[in-house]
Amino acid sequence: MKPLESGDPIRLGPYRVLAVLGEGGMGKVYVGQDGEGRAAAVKVLHPHLAHDHDLARRFVREARMAAAVGGPSVARVLDARTEGGRPWIATEFLTGPTLSDAVRSHGPLDEPTVRALAAALAGALRDIHAAGLVHRDLKPANIVLTAAGPRVIDFGIARPEHGLTLTTTGQVPVTPGYGAPEQVLGQRVGPAADVFSLGAVLVYAASGLHAYQGSHVAAVQYEVVHGEPRLDRVPPALRPLIAPCLAKDPASRPLPDRIVLSAAPPRGAERAWRHGAIAQDIAAREHGLRRLTAVPGGVAPRPLSRRRLLTGLAAGGSVLAAGGGAAAWWGLASRSGGDPFDLPPAVRTPEGRILDAKKGDYVLGETPAPLWSVASAVSADTPAPLPVRDVVIVAAPEGGIAARSVVDGTLRWTAADAVATNRYLSLSDRLVAATDGDGRLVTFVASTGRPRWTAPAEAAWLLAADDEAVYLVTKDRRVRSVGRADGRIRWTVGVGADLGTKAASRGLAAQGRLVVTAADGSVVALDTADGRTVWDLREQSAGGRAMVALSGRTLCVSGKNLSAVDVVDGKQLWSAENPKPADGTPVSWGPPTIHGDHVYASVLTSPLRLDLRTGRGTDWAYQLLFECDAPSPLVVQGNGLWSVAVNRTEGGVNVVDLSAEGRTSWVFRIIKNPDRYWITADANRVFLLDGTTLAALPVF
Repeated sequence: MKPLESGDPIRLGPYRVLAVLGEGGMGKVYVGQDGEGRAAAVKVLHPHLAHDHDLARRFVREARMAAAVGGPSVARVLDARTEGGRPWIATEFLTGPTLSDAVRSHGPLDEPTVRALAAALAGALRDIHAAGLVHRDLKPANIVLTAAGPRVIDFGIARPEHGLTLTTTGQVPVTPGYGAPEQVLGQRVGPAADVFSLGAVLVYAASGLHAYQGSHVAAVQYEVVHGEPRLDRVPPALRPLIAPCLAKDPASRPLPDRIVLSAAPPRGAERAWRHGAIAQDIAAREHGLRRLTAVPGGVAPRPLSRRRLLTGLAAGGSVLAAGGGAAAWWGLASRSGGDPFDLPPAVRTPEGRILDAKKGDYVLGETPAPLWSVASAVSADTPAPLPVRDVVIVAAPEGGIAARSVVDGTLRWTAADAVATNRYLSLSDRLVAATDGDGRLVTFVASTGRPRWTAPAEAAWLLAADDEAVYLVTKDRRVRSVGRADGRIRWTVGVGADLGTKAASRGLAAQGRLVVTAADGSVVALDTADGRTVWDLREQSAGGRAMVALSGRTLCVSGKNLSAVDVVDGKQLWSAENPKPADGTPVSWGPPTIHGDHVYASVLTSPLRLDLRTGRGTDWAYQLLFECDAPSPLVVQGNGLWSVAVNRTEGGVNVVDLSAEGRTSWVFRIIKNPDRYWITADANRVFLLDGTTLAALPVF
């Protein structure tokens, strides 16, 4: 950001102009702040273009059409007007570096992060095209990396499909090297042109180089039309994803939905924007924005909005019930400060160090000691540990929930009123959601334990959460959605399956679907917008619930068999061949884990690795060289695959080196409670629950 200069406006509509954010071929972008203190990016046409009245009218009209674009990966258009002869567009302010800045500063992205980027951007294009628009200028400078993921910005030249353009005679209609061949040739441009641009963006993200290069603009554009993209620096595993996007023929390019499916980012890949160098960059920019928008001596005064009025009344002891059957709700403004539904700033995730035998970190053939271990750290009935950035959430021995430091296991905070056995959830890695004894939904700042907002929900236990809502099972065994923006009940439905008791059912929310794995072995997918059942799988598991894992739109389901379905429509993608034991023992698959292009699951005490796209493996299913407990979770962290093997009296954690064809590298013989264990992982640490002991193990 740069200071304002002579000639810059001091106000545009409701926005006070604070600083210059950037400048492009069509206009200048400012940081604006409205009367409620919210920041926006406000783009104004250059004066010499603003004098073209036809162009100015189209600029505003098409920006208002772009306001119809929804989706989590697109910067929302807030307003657009022609004021005092100066047309402007306001979009939500996104805090973070552009992709071009990030690659220049930190180098190319790794393969999992590129896959996460591809899935997010393809989803954004799907939403843009669904609104009848073509972006026409997707490039690294128009992609912002935020803590919530990549977001597409700048609808400055977006237009309705087959509509008018916003370029004038003599202007370059697209950024050289990123526009499709048909765009360069001045032909009619459709959604497939954005897919070509996406391919060029992914080449840059994966290699740090432009897909098409030349000594001048004309040479670059010639390569776009007649040459081949430079993919030599792109990792081979990513070329099948990227190359089809760069086809010369628009009809040969994949649709955005297919790209989302092909990207298949591994579980946890979306956390790339929440830790490491990019996250530090985001945090620095967030700090700069707070300094810029703060009024000396305090926070800028705001008009009293309806939400703040309700929150203020509630803080005084009143409970306000909404009409139409929605639940009563209140915020904890007096304790948490400001709007309780605003997410607190992100906390840095402390990365664990990856051990290297060549550096003397451990001796080959020997197992290193745990990073830390705390006896009696959790209650005997704790759910699985939940890592949330710098803490791991567990049930406290004395009741309630507790947060322990991921670095050394020390106690950071407790919430005595929360009922741990009703489960807990992470909300965007910023808040922890739980329930209290009365079935209320309660939330806490993950790093500090500070209470945020509370909503009566009649909750029996929690299922899942996404960016919009928290999903739970009610005391009368229905599924309910509670909005994260206001704590109101959005919908409540029955699912036609036995949800069981004592948190027997589980949930997973993504891609506009809530997938419920019921206690009776059924799998039911609900539309997160209204709760209607979209598809279901009955009797997927015998004698217990099925288990699921998701990558992109591919949902792997285990139980009596291991199969993959499209999470959006339930269409089966593949089903793995079940082994046939000689004694006729029924087959039961363990929890699936997705990492990169593979899904891992155990069957008949053997962990197997299958191709995520086809369900096939080497030989029968590429059997790894060790045994594990049938219900053991499988965890991929560092270069290892982690699982638990137990007998009647004790057990241990086996770690297989995935880069060495399944060779067992470490065996932690430390599990003392073979009937009460779990493993999970994050940020180069594997967390082991062993009875009431919590430990963290290193990775290689």
